[in-house]
Amino acid sequence: GHLHNSEAFNYGVETWEAYKRGGLSKDLVEEQKKVQEADLLIFQFPLFWFSMPAILKGWMDRVLVQGFAYDLSKAYDGGLLQDKLSLFSFTTGGSKEKYAIRGDIRYLLWPMQHGIMHFCGVKVLEPHISYAPENVSEDKRKEMLTAWTQRLKTLWKEEPIDCSPEWYFK
Repeated sequence: GHLHNSEAFNYGVETWEAYKRGGLSKDLVEEQKKVQEADLLIFQFPLFWFSMPAILKGWMDRVLVQGFAYDLSKAYDGGLLQDKLSLFSFTTGGSKEKYAIRGDIRYLLWPMQHGIMHFCGVKVLEPHISYAPENVSEDKRKEMLTAWTQRLKTLWKEEPIDCSPEWYFK
């Protein structure tokens, strides 16, 4: 499509304007429909450089645009996706002990859980973390899969976590 302001490109403004005029590409509109229809968004990924992989961040940047996922006057508990739950389920390359040396893993999750999901109004469930599955025994990997299977059966009974800074950083 065309640019809203070809003199000074601003990604946020351009995606917002494209959303308002119905100018987002078909694949993005299809992804937004999936988000809109979902009650629960599960993001499964390997932790990469202490964050989500770039392809997942790109999906969020392109799909969760202003007007669809958030409005600057309606953020956090008033966000546009407030009737949804999210869960980050990820694997790490290091053990739980290695991550504990660096501090509480919630610091890594703050931008994802609070800065993206909570900002859009989505309630956040406790993350599901599988530490270093490639470095553990086959039995331990089976335990990880069993724990994930059991958790999936009871997700709807879980209460969302508190995404306030006071909870994250105390």
